[in-house]
Amino acid sequence: MPPGNLMTIRRRGHRSAAASHIRLQGSSGPYRTSTRTSTDGHIPTSRTQFRSAPPQLPAAPQSEEEEEEGRSGDILYVLWMFLVSAAWNWNVWLIPVRWAFPYQTPQNAPYWLLADYACDLIYILDIAVFQPRLQFIRGGDIVCDKKEMRKNYMKTKRFKFDVASLVPLELLYFKTGINPLLRLPRLLKINSFFEFNERLEAILTKAYIYRVIRTTTYLLYCLHCNACLYHWVSSYIGLGATQWVYNGVGNRSGKVTLWKLNVELAQSYIRCYYFAVKTLITIGGLPDPTSLFEIVFQLINYFVGVFVFSIMIGQMRDVVGAATAAQTYYRTCMDNTIKYMTSYRIPKDVQNRVKTWYNYTWQSQGMLGKESATYEQELLTQLPDKMRLDIAVDVNYSIVSKVPLFQGCDRQMIFDMLKSLRSVVYLPGDYVCKKGEVGREMYIIKAGEVQVVGGPNERTVFATLRAGSVFGEISLLAVGGVNRRTANVIAHGFANLFILDKKDLNEILVHYPESKKLLRKKARLASRLSSDACCIPPSSLCVTPFHHRKMLNKGKKPEPKAEAKEPAPVPVASHRPETPRLLRAALEMTERSSGLKGALARVKERSSKSSISLQRSLSASLRPPDPVLSPGPDLD
Repeated sequence: MPPGNLMTIRRRGHRSAAASHIRLQGSSGPYRTSTRTSTDGHIPTSRTQFRSAPPQLPAAPQSEEEEEEGRSGDILYVLWMFLVSAAWNWNVWLIPVRWAFPYQTPQNAPYWLLADYACDLIYILDIAVFQPRLQFIRGGDIVCDKKEMRKNYMKTKRFKFDVASLVPLELLYFKTGINPLLRLPRLLKINSFFEFNERLEAILTKAYIYRVIRTTTYLLYCLHCNACLYHWVSSYIGLGATQWVYNGVGNRSGKVTLWKLNVELAQSYIRCYYFAVKTLITIGGLPDPTSLFEIVFQLINYFVGVFVFSIMIGQMRDVVGAATAAQTYYRTCMDNTIKYMTSYRIPKDVQNRVKTWYNYTWQSQGMLGKESATYEQELLTQLPDKMRLDIAVDVNYSIVSKVPLFQGCDRQMIFDMLKSLRSVVYLPGDYVCKKGEVGREMYIIKAGEVQVVGGPNERTVFATLRAGSVFGEISLLAVGGVNRRTANVIAHGFANLFILDKKDLNEILVHYPESKKLLRKKARLASRLSSDACCIPPSSLCVTPFHHRKMLNKGKKPEPKAEAKEPAPVPVASHRPETPRLLRAALEMTERSSGLKGALARVKERSSKSSISLQRSLSASLRPPDPVLSPGPDLD
């Protein structure tokens, strides 16, 4: 099996979350975090757990308490790895200093040895207690047996390096004296340092800051080693022997106070460090070497300095570039859009709205793509489908679950729909949809407000929709053949909306027929209510059909016949429009001038009689039937 990280599925309620974890068996208290890949083909898991467990992957879902323990275990294990990394850094930084500078003396040697052996104790604990209890993957199963875990650790290259780092060369102290170079094998435990870096980056929200600090530390360590070498070469040639070597200022010995001695020793280190900085960074202004040994040493310094410094600068550029990639993309898109609008002489008000959209989208979402949801999908493309669903549920489910339209639908259908949502930002006054447009998408308000407007100049506000509201579903579901927008909707302030395309919804509803029927039923009811409220003229609202009156009166006692009932209101036919004054004046002038008064009078009288007869016939046809004379449903 190739090396890799174990991704263990943890289910909580509706979702499954993946986490890589290391497990240690033995005492109490779980520790959980990520891990480096094993070098022998086995994959260590990422939960550190100090309690016995069966040698198989648990199938039961984890509780909230177990997950909280796992999170605390991450931090605790990182703290332990920090302790091991600190012991390794003690050896890395101070072995060259103690070898090159006269900081270690017979008077303070016990303190140095005490710190050294404390670091060795940390190494031993890590090798004997922690590392042999790492679970690993073999054939797809998590191996939790203690013997198997110990054997697996002893087969790895890391075990060999860890054992070699504890080779007791300090026994030679009895023959050579206390020589810090005999502790160089302690540097072989470098794997713990890299493991700590990976674990720390896994729990940091802004890991690029730590990467910048770590890269800077690498550069400082190179300068540190060069300063130690320069002081050692100066001591080998002779302090102050030539103009190129260190002159020995700060290495004074004799009867001085401890504070003054420390200050002078620090001064010598700083002077040598200054030389190393000027050499590796190739600043110049250094004294010319005189001997062949000095020339060779200086040439090596220059070559190594150029090589190391260029690597550090390139790595720093990559770290900073990766940290600011989204912002750089945002600036590039905005600059190109402004350049395009300027070249085509787009009006200034349109340009200002485009700039406002870019600025608000970046400030509110922190990302920019063709649309933010598309950019998010590009980021999460490599994740498995279930993990993308988990992220979508965490981000959007709290809003979509409150939408009345989807209440009662299949829960899995909502989960599938969450992956198809895309987020769009609208500026104040922007039209979200217009009446009469072909409906190809539905809208869910994530944040902000939209208004349903109409009337002259679109200034009449019929309704205000807030976060959690949905609109556009009537056209999307095409209820009753209606595939066009039935109202104008504009953004009231900045509005962030989820958009669901008709194609995506149809592909989802194919697998959920019951939810499809429920959605169409709700959309049909919403369409009927909308038509009742907006499309029926006020004059027809007072006419009550006979079967409606029967349903309303069902179950009630009949009223006494003696009581006179008010007749039901009867709509009156609309009158003919009045003759315009200009036309009436023209007719009168024609009658006076042409002598056609008698003929025109007869025509006018006939037209008035026909109008009166038409009104009487309409009134007779609209009068409700007499319940006594005409048989109705009650009589049947």
